[in-house]
Amino acid sequence: MTIKTNRRSLLLGAGALGATGLLGLSGQPLRAQNAPQKGGTFRMAIADFDSGETLDPQVHETKFMTLLQWQLRNNLIEVGPGGVLVPELATSWEGSEDSLTWVFKLREGVEFHNGKSMSADDVVFSLNLHRGDDTVSQVKALTQQIADVKASAPHEVTVTLHAPNATFPSLMTVINLLVVPADDMNFDAGIGTGGYILESYEPGVKARVTRNPNYWKEGRGHFEAVETLAIRDVNARTTALQTGQVDAMNFVDPTTARLMQMMPGVDLVQTQGKVHYAFSIDTTAGVYTDNDVRRAMKLAINRQEIVDKVLGGFGSIANDQSISSAYPNYNPNLPQHEYDPDEARALMKKAGAENEVHRLHVSETPFAGAVDAAQLYSEHAAAAGITIEVAREPEDGYWSKVWGKVPFFAERWSGRANEDLMLSLAYSRESIGSWNSTHWDNDAFNKALTAARSERDDAKRRELLWECQALLSAKGGVVAPVWADYLDAKSEKVSTPEQVAGDWDMDGCRASERWWFNA
Repeated sequence: MTIKTNRRSLLLGAGALGATGLLGLSGQPLRAQNAPQKGGTFRMAIADFDSGETLDPQVHETKFMTLLQWQLRNNLIEVGPGGVLVPELATSWEGSEDSLTWVFKLREGVEFHNGKSMSADDVVFSLNLHRGDDTVSQVKALTQQIADVKASAPHEVTVTLHAPNATFPSLMTVINLLVVPADDMNFDAGIGTGGYILESYEPGVKARVTRNPNYWKEGRGHFEAVETLAIRDVNARTTALQTGQVDAMNFVDPTTARLMQMMPGVDLVQTQGKVHYAFSIDTTAGVYTDNDVRRAMKLAINRQEIVDKVLGGFGSIANDQSISSAYPNYNPNLPQHEYDPDEARALMKKAGAENEVHRLHVSETPFAGAVDAAQLYSEHAAAAGITIEVAREPEDGYWSKVWGKVPFFAERWSGRANEDLMLSLAYSRESIGSWNSTHWDNDAFNKALTAARSERDDAKRRELLWECQALLSAKGGVVAPVWADYLDAKSEKVSTPEQVAGDWDMDGCRASERWWFNA
């Protein structure tokens, strides 16, 4: 099998995201009003940040850092609107017949911010940062499939895998796999090939970048400067946007989104994509090793009430697994977990855990309304005789000190380029200790997921991925009640493309290089 970057390979493992785009409350696309213009300082208020973050691509936590990294640096491949794989620093890629070897042709004439020309050696160095026993990379589990990376020509990199992976190119879209200069470990200098050059960065406070005059990507990087501001409080972000102190914000409060749309000079950016909210369980901790307990927790939440009261209707009911209908291999046949207090009570009694107190650790960092959602969950569970105590944690440091460190906690997952990346990152055996926050280790799931990677027949791969979703929903440690629309907001002075990306908020975290000020 030879896979080249024709339309089929660009869509490989990504799939259309359905109705993604810039939407009004009617659900109809709002078209860009003019052609892109250069100039101006674009100011973003971002809710998700950490005062301990650095620009090291190996260790990555928040949306603030995702936005900043993609202002400064590029991947080999990016995920475009509609989930399409778009050539970035790689111009094309081609797989061998057995999907064990992948050759990436690199873009020529690209310079780093320090004037150094990018070559295959830089790509090899950048990928190898995430490989080996000594790496601290959070995506080590994903890169373990790589047996070798070598510069096969000055602008060509060949990657050899331990086992076949028909959708391997999608891995090159992951935010950690940014291209940096070879042998330069001073990551906080922010040197990259991106559309903006780092001027200043104060962790947990703000960052400022200025336009790269030598940016290689045509039609991108329109602003003269971009300021990314860390503002945790949703009311403060909203006020800053309304009064013109910022030009855009993420994490709009869903319960006030309809009021925001009525504000003069403000546009609501509603994007339907792959994000889900969850209350997750460490499957190796105490009573949670018993799947009857985990199943009881899934039946003890009223999903529709979370959609109505927390999402304000900007979302839909989910089913305790990570693959939504926005993915091409979504399993539509799973039995829906319904709110059933009586069955939840019976399962807890069967497990001998009816007197257990479940301490749910939460803050607003994972998602807007997380604390309210946890309180509702506690009320729902009480009807089943299940006691959930909501423990509100500090916002700063939530991802590093709470997420995955306690038995029961709130989290949010954005989308990934394909099903394999999402499931491997969050639930595979290899990812335990990094992104697999539930520490779930299921033999049947891991076997099906591994088989799906090497399966070249689309129908057979879909069947394996459906099995993965069924196992995760039935036995996993994630209580995922809802799919949530991304809700961002911007000044009417800012224009966007006709379609925005739905894998992350803020246009796939590419607003800095894809948006522009009106003339």
